Amino acid sequence: MPRAAARCSRPVWPGAPVPLGARFRAGPDGRSGTNFALWAGGAEGVELCLFDDEGEGGGERRVRLTELTHEIWHGFVPGVMPGRRYGYRVHGRWDPWTGARWNPAKLLLDPYARAVDGEFLLPGEVYGHVRDWPDQRVADTVRDERDSAPYVPKGVVVHDDDDWADDRRPKTPWADSVIYELHVRGFTRLHPGVPRELRGTFAGLAHPAAVEHLVRLGVTAVELLPVHQFAHEDHLLRRGLRNHWGYNSVGYFAPHAGYAATGTRGEQVGEFKRMVRALHAAGIEVILDVVYNHTAEAGELGPTLSLKGIDNRGYYRLQSDPRRYADYTGCGNTLHVVQPQVLRLITDSLRYWVTEMGVDGFRFDLAAALARSMHDVDMLSPFLAVIAQDPVLRRVKLIAEPWDIGSGGYRVGAFPPLWTEWNDRYRDAVRDFWRHALPDVREMGYRLSGSSDLYAWGGRRPYASVNFVTAHDGFTLRDLVSYAHKHNEANGEGNRDGTDDNRSWNCGTEGETDDERIRALRRRQLRNLLTTLLLSAGVPMLVAGDELGRSQRGNNNAYCQDNEIGWVDWSLLDDPGWRALCDLTARLIRLRHAHPVLRRRAFFSGRAHAEDGLRDLAWFTPRGTEMTERDWYAPAATLGMYLSGRDIPGRNRRGERVVDDSFLAVLHAGDRPVGFALPGPPWARHYEVLVDTDREDQSAAPREKHHAGAVVTVPPRTALLLKAL
Repeated sequence: MPRAAARCSRPVWPGAPVPLGARFRAGPDGRSGTNFALWAGGAEGVELCLFDDEGEGGGERRVRLTELTHEIWHGFVPGVMPGRRYGYRVHGRWDPWTGARWNPAKLLLDPYARAVDGEFLLPGEVYGHVRDWPDQRVADTVRDERDSAPYVPKGVVVHDDDDWADDRRPKTPWADSVIYELHVRGFTRLHPGVPRELRGTFAGLAHPAAVEHLVRLGVTAVELLPVHQFAHEDHLLRRGLRNHWGYNSVGYFAPHAGYAATGTRGEQVGEFKRMVRALHAAGIEVILDVVYNHTAEAGELGPTLSLKGIDNRGYYRLQSDPRRYADYTGCGNTLHVVQPQVLRLITDSLRYWVTEMGVDGFRFDLAAALARSMHDVDMLSPFLAVIAQDPVLRRVKLIAEPWDIGSGGYRVGAFPPLWTEWNDRYRDAVRDFWRHALPDVREMGYRLSGSSDLYAWGGRRPYASVNFVTAHDGFTLRDLVSYAHKHNEANGEGNRDGTDDNRSWNCGTEGETDDERIRALRRRQLRNLLTTLLLSAGVPMLVAGDELGRSQRGNNNAYCQDNEIGWVDWSLLDDPGWRALCDLTARLIRLRHAHPVLRRRAFFSGRAHAEDGLRDLAWFTPRGTEMTERDWYAPAATLGMYLSGRDIPGRNRRGERVVDDSFLAVLHAGDRPVGFALPGPPWARHYEVLVDTDREDQSAAPREKHHAGAVVTVPPRTALLLKAL
């Protein structure tokens, strides 16, 4: 049983069952205190555990919550002020064969805790079962009676009276968005312009030196890898590693304490808000990568940290054998989103981050797992239905990772119109094209023009496609052109982890090389990939450091590399070659912002709207002729895409017709030069070269002009962007 603890002498008033969590406020007699409310549907009793500061004598004081309303245990405790640490002990049956895993020896984190103090270290005491039981086949059925309180973090009472009156959200339209995926710690950990004490923190990301780089690039939103409080997996701790990415959530309301420079007794909440304000002031939205599909408690052999000990059957999907967990995530468990209390937890959390923490949207990890009804992925599922009608959530940016690992879990293109999606078919096509591995150019045609084959239904638009070539999961852009195979030995898993389907090309040599010919080819390939991404219809997503030539040394699964492998190397800007790549990225983004034809709000029609036969989109062969059906199916490594600025649908805010320049993009992935005949009228009479990826330094490149009909020599593996004149 738990170690002896003092009973709290404070009075406990009935309080209220809503809102859930710990809320500091004035009590019935005007005295300040905190209302505690916890949903624990099948529990037989709940004890609130209050922890004093060490300077006050330390120790745990327990308060039994006797009020029960609609399966919510609640009580108001006068005198409990912000900064007080707390947790719960929940009483009930221990019967793993039916899914019941109550164990009052385990101190549990409040699912609604708004701040967390301490770190999960995962010794045997934090497991609800006897972890080292001789017969591991039944170990999860033997209850561990040791007290876990000394080994687990505590929730912190937080006072929140911020109304955000001085904040101005950028509210960037989807079509105008450029997303930059970054890791709070990894982005600033080595940044020379950020004070050392702020590096790797929310305050570090808010520092002017960090914000200036984002502004210079021109991105409109940062997509932050998980910032919810998370735990490190036991197998990583045993190897001396840590979970760097954070896809192991345990607190859906708490900013991760490890990213706080100012303190972990509630200070992290204010620090996160100041970060959001700083980014908003720079015109940059904040999107959170959120992990509501599973928690850090893993399967039946995982630790008991929160939900498992509060009501295991109420929070998790269990198999027909209730000892076991349904696992659609590959992480040991799956939240049972069909259950009302789980759906409430998720939506309460989402609304909290929007209304009280100021964020502008969410990217949902393994979103297909959230869209499952009882078993199958269902686009009419309770989760998607609730989001669609919620007056707060339906107005923010919603991005789905549209798959999970379960049967029928791959659902790219299937999410309803409110959602955008990570488009992995775009990623695969662009990678394959530039390594010259596509049999023809049909797939590239769809991906460059907004993936209408996936998204032109139900009122969806091109910006339903979040286009990316790289993401946190996989090779960096530089590694994509430097390695043919993954090199994950540093993860300690025998190089078995991480995907083998990289669709990469090392340009002839594996890894880093002193061969300047190969180095130049790799830099040109990076320019090709970035140019393609930022000229494609849809919403482009960059990964932090790709614009600098960042490498993870061939590691395509750096989830546990909280070191130089997983951090952005800012010293790369001292190299003229990598600085030129960063300059090109910024220039391409400026072009995108300046030209509405590059960020269309509607799909191309491909039809002529005037007598001269000019269409809003046309495709050309190197002969300068429009592509026929036969051309689309023929082996090819070259594609010309003409974008007309004369036929942009829609009007601006004043109701005026939108007119822009027209452009011709030429993408050539072959290993030999090709002559490309520039189309004549009605497409253009002259052309001006704006981007030529054969050139190392685009800023010094002369703007060559060519007559229509001229044959331009396109070097091997080169992209051109020409403005029609």
